Amino acid sequence: MEIFSTAGKSEAYGGFASSDDAATRKALENGQMGVVFNVQRYTVHDGPGTRTQVFLKGCPLRCQWCDNPESWSTQLEVGVFSQRCIGVDKCGLCLEACPVARQAAFQITDNLVTAIDRTICTGCLACADACPANALTVWGNCITVSDQLKEVCKDRAFFDETGGGITLSGGEPFVQSKFTEELLKASKRLGLHTCVESALPVSWDTIEPVLPFIDFLITDIKHMDPDQHLAFTGVSNERILDNIRRLTATGKPVVIRVPVVPGLNDSDENMRQVSRFIAEDCGGRIQQLQLLSYHELGKIKYASLGIPYGLEGLAKPSNEACKERIHALAELACTFGLPAVVGSNSKLNR
Repeated sequence: MEIFSTAGKSEAYGGFASSDDAATRKALENGQMGVVFNVQRYTVHDGPGTRTQVFLKGCPLRCQWCDNPESWSTQLEVGVFSQRCIGVDKCGLCLEACPVARQAAFQITDNLVTAIDRTICTGCLACADACPANALTVWGNCITVSDQLKEVCKDRAFFDETGGGITLSGGEPFVQSKFTEELLKASKRLGLHTCVESALPVSWDTIEPVLPFIDFLITDIKHMDPDQHLAFTGVSNERILDNIRRLTATGKPVVIRVPVVPGLNDSDENMRQVSRFIAEDCGGRIQQLQLLSYHELGKIKYASLGIPYGLEGLAKPSNEACKERIHALAELACTFGLPAVVGSNSKLNR
């Protein structure tokens, strides 16, 4: 699987280092340009067929197990990967480029840049542009709808062969709702199959205008209890559940995912409530219920941004115990007549 990441030099993939100039700001406001932090090609887990997945920055949730903390802010951000640093004694180009008083914005340990003081960092990205080792990398870039589609359409042959297409993910695509709408409209004009992966934390008035340009949707239920959902994600789930009800009533193909986190949402009672909600409130109108295993693959990104990892110290059972638990939860969901599966490898129909 090829990963095409925008993390790197700020001039990469689109040519805009920041949203400081007036033309870029206007394009961002009218949806002709968006902030993207990753493009993943040849993915088979996020919609039917082989797809190209575009990850948009910006998300109102703060899920404690989130894989992509670099997606939370809509702003371009510098990530620090000290293991790549050459050493400020041998290089020091980042210090010279920084407009803040020399070294004031950087934490230096054993001659390596290990962190940035984001309370005084101006966000100019000059340090990342100057870094020859990619130890300071920019998460995200501004890109136009047309340039983004040029990248996506490089994989058109795979879409046509497998029934795939473009998937918008994040972050939360509806945070950049205008760009999401414009990108989906343009995708449909080119005859591409479209999929959106969204937690649905926004108003229905934001979602509804975009629905005509969406062929397939993926969402998730993190916890059925509103207080627990608030504690683990920073937002309640009332609006999310209401949006799922509305969404399944449209007749569009929907996949619902549950990220199964040990000790947080892996109880039989929570799975019963999830299953009952889908079966009764949503009429069982989903293509799949996917139960996903918890992992910690995103932890290094938290460190790069100076963000504490929310589940540090989580007492995780053995892999075998986790596997048995998630299979038991899938079997429980099946007793409600739901097409529950473990993981996201099962074939999806358009």
